[in-house]
Amino acid sequence: MTPLGVTPTIAALLATALTVPGPPATYAPADKLGFGTARQAASPVWFTLGRTGLTEVFYPDLSTPATRDLKLVVDGREAADPRTEPVGRLRFRQVFRGEGWRASFTWTTDPGRAAVLADVELHADRPVTAQVVFDPNLSRDGDDDSAVDQPDALVARDASTASALVAEEGITPRGSTTGNVVQTGDLRVDGVRDRRTTLSLGFGTTPREALGTARSSLAEGFARHARRYDRGWEDHLRSLARPRSADRALYDASVLVLAATEDKRNPGAFVASPGFPWAFGFDRGIAPEFGSYALVWPRDQYQVASALLAAGDRAAADRALDFMLRVQQQPDGHLPQNTRVTGEPYWTNVQQDEQAAPMLLAHLLGRTDRSTLDGLVRAAEFMVSQPDAPFTQQERWENQSGYSPGTIAAEIAGLVCLADLLRRAGDPRAARYLAIADEWERRVEEWTVTRTGPFSAKPYYLRLTKDGEPDAGTTYNPGDNHPVEIDQRAAVDPSFLELVRLGVRPHDDPVVRDTVRVVDEQLKEGRFWHRYNGDGYGERADGGLWNIHSDGTRTYGRTWPIFAGERGEYELLAGDHRAARGRLADMATAANAGRMLPEQVWRGRGTTSATPLAWTHAQYVRLAWSIDAGAPVERPAVVACRYAGCR
Repeated sequence: MTPLGVTPTIAALLATALTVPGPPATYAPADKLGFGTARQAASPVWFTLGRTGLTEVFYPDLSTPATRDLKLVVDGREAADPRTEPVGRLRFRQVFRGEGWRASFTWTTDPGRAAVLADVELHADRPVTAQVVFDPNLSRDGDDDSAVDQPDALVARDASTASALVAEEGITPRGSTTGNVVQTGDLRVDGVRDRRTTLSLGFGTTPREALGTARSSLAEGFARHARRYDRGWEDHLRSLARPRSADRALYDASVLVLAATEDKRNPGAFVASPGFPWAFGFDRGIAPEFGSYALVWPRDQYQVASALLAAGDRAAADRALDFMLRVQQQPDGHLPQNTRVTGEPYWTNVQQDEQAAPMLLAHLLGRTDRSTLDGLVRAAEFMVSQPDAPFTQQERWENQSGYSPGTIAAEIAGLVCLADLLRRAGDPRAARYLAIADEWERRVEEWTVTRTGPFSAKPYYLRLTKDGEPDAGTTYNPGDNHPVEIDQRAAVDPSFLELVRLGVRPHDDPVVRDTVRVVDEQLKEGRFWHRYNGDGYGERADGGLWNIHSDGTRTYGRTWPIFAGERGEYELLAGDHRAARGRLADMATAANAGRMLPEQVWRGRGTTSATPLAWTHAQYVRLAWSIDAGAPVERPAVVACRYAGCR
């Protein structure tokens, strides 16, 4: 009989020491309750916490998950649904409860090694049995792992990496699966006579190295590692300023999450999120190699870098720009849609706002060195040389081509910022880019504003047009399981506010004001907004997981907290500082118990979308500083003075 709450495979492992077949490798849900790593570069390991305990651990870089999860089993029942609480800077405690027992896991990493440690306490009314079930997924793929015999540890390997889980008083292996290795071991705590132990999960290129790392970390003791871990992050925070406007605990957590998303072996590579939502974690048809959010997007890089710059971490912003320019592709100089932290392209579509991202960031940083300018010019030449520019193969939601007001805003602002940097360097190419920006600025309404749409008798910006003819009833399918094609005039998107944030249009432009009203009527739900009409990137109606369904099953994009931040920046420009402060408070309501901010929200809570999403944390940090400054801190004055008025 299978114990309640235990999968058949795990039940077989608990009942016997024999090896049994394992299920295909997948990843845990993406709504993480905690995310951490040491500040110190000597520790190339990151951990995530979910609703069953430890989930993905990344090693040796942030694009390479090395585990799926580690679970506690007490008297044959898996522990789940813990209370999660921050107990330090990016350190967390998770408390599990069962019938007559309580267990706590407090997590840290070894700041000097590739090891994750847990201080474990188990209290019970009577002696209980305790096991750990560990699922390594080494080198992004758990289906080629194999267990290694070791009498007092759980050791696994693949062709290039190994893991080793040890405990203070030893672990007695009980069995493992084949194929996708899942390992089970007894802990020598019973909750009455023996109540405390420490786990150490080490990594290396070989089993011997992994086991040595795990044991060395264990020998030095949890408390020493935790103190060094906290001190590293405390020192980092003390080097930065804090805004007056934000919730201090959430602000600090946001700054640290942003810093933690930078890879240690590849400086300047900031990943979007340390999780794999929905089908990206289990469907090989959607993601042949799991890991699509643990990648670097130039768009997200700009969001993170501009927030860290606002917080006072200029060095991080410089590294982010350097990474963008380092991954430019030959021979045309374009920036790929995204890359692994190593710079290797992953998805290869072209998004024109991402070509503008390094121009905007370089202008914020005032970078006029020749190497930077040469890289920016290469990206600009790619952008302006496209035969249908400023058309984009994908806009910022990555599933449609066309003329997008948000993308065009970034392109115009990027060219003006580049021209200003070239002018400062005495480079005559500045005039060429200004002339192109001026032409696109004159035509942005021609390409993207409808006067015949169904939502208003007044003109309003569309999400995009497929053909640059906003009054034509051109149809397209929004994708993500949408059942029918829609008229392009019947889809709006809050992204048009990039025109205001980046200085291409004033906040009181009549078409901007009318589109704000239309967007609120069409997309606002509770405190936040949907991305656009018909968005299907989200869960099923019952909260089930998103996937591409061929059977007509609908999926529904939920609301995104980032839009509260973008609206707050708009309201600052409109002089409504009270409303902007309210948007910052609204964003804070989306945080979970571990102070992680999500990608999407449904019914007031984060969904199983990517959590933490670096973009959301960056928007929170940036809005807080913008409120203190009285205006968006990243708005390029050189653009606003040219098109929107210097105010």
